[in-house]
Amino acid sequence: MIINSHIKYFLSATGLIICFLLSCLSVKAQQKLNVAIAGLTHDHVYLIMNSYQKAEVNIIGIAESNPELVNRFKNRYKIPDSIFYNNLTDLLKKKKPDVVLAYNAISEHLAVVEVAAPLGISVMVEKPLAITVKQAERMAALATAYKVHVLTNYETTWYPSNQELFKDIKEANTIGAISKIIVHDGHQGPKEIGVSAAFLSWLTDPNQNGGGALVDFGCYGANLMTWLMDGKAPISVTAITHQIKKDVYPNVDDDATILLEYPSATGIIEASWNWPFSIKDMEVFGTNGYIQAVNDKTLRLKNNGKSDYKIYQAKTLKPIYSNHLSYLSAVLKGEINPANDLSSLSNNLIVVKILAAAKKSAKTGKKVILK
Repeated sequence: MIINSHIKYFLSATGLIICFLLSCLSVKAQQKLNVAIAGLTHDHVYLIMNSYQKAEVNIIGIAESNPELVNRFKNRYKIPDSIFYNNLTDLLKKKKPDVVLAYNAISEHLAVVEVAAPLGISVMVEKPLAITVKQAERMAALATAYKVHVLTNYETTWYPSNQELFKDIKEANTIGAISKIIVHDGHQGPKEIGVSAAFLSWLTDPNQNGGGALVDFGCYGANLMTWLMDGKAPISVTAITHQIKKDVYPNVDDDATILLEYPSATGIIEASWNWPFSIKDMEVFGTNGYIQAVNDKTLRLKNNGKSDYKIYQAKTLKPIYSNHLSYLSAVLKGEINPANDLSSLSNNLIVVKILAAAKKSAKTGKKVILK
């Protein structure tokens, strides 16, 4: 009888443990975002597809009208036909995602928000937010009217080095007040590194991308500088652009230098499709020191009076700030307020204004005062 009692207790306890584990797995599964994808022409879409393959996200619908792209993604990622729709309007009539992720031309971002926002669905677009200030302001108006989030995704947002640099400057006052920020972004060129034909076709079209390297990589520096300058726009913008490889990129610039004037600091953005290698780094000079985010994980620091640089690795980020899916989930649940974050609408409205002013400056050869 005693033995039977122990067996019954063991089975009961085991059953409870199994139920608990299954419950945890169920909760974890429920926490995964249900996303709809608008467009497959931006090569950053492969990142979300990799997350889908790892069962980190649920893709409940894809809006894409190009049959070649549909077949490619359907076959590569084993996605059922029922997931694909010819356009976002039809998709959202049938499915209710937590958020729409836009992987299409920058010029098409507004249309995505115009469809999703009235249905109460938030949107995250790939950088930058829009190709004109008018488009960006229309997106902001829709976000306000329908109480949804319109966020912008940058690869550099999730760099531990950038987040630690920000804390070192803003919280630890490691280098004193900011006096100069220099951001380098770019690579050898989209054609040279082998981006897809669908991506290249709109990336090099001024009407769909808004420009060339100035937009494609200038947005990173504008985004980071606005963040470091506490969400304030610069006083003025001055830019110089070049077509170094005019035979390869006849319709857009492939090299841009943008100068931002702040009341007590200067920002220099160097964006190019002509670097000898891929680069995304940021240097910040303060009143008593210098700090550089060398890459996504490494930082370099030197203070006044010190003879050597200190090179160190950034700390691992908290899960909600480690990637766009975790961040999105936290924002949508109201666990964090995007406010002036790198992905925020307020930041990215300024980014679009900076890029628009830079294009005007490069065209006219004059400094542009931001209103």
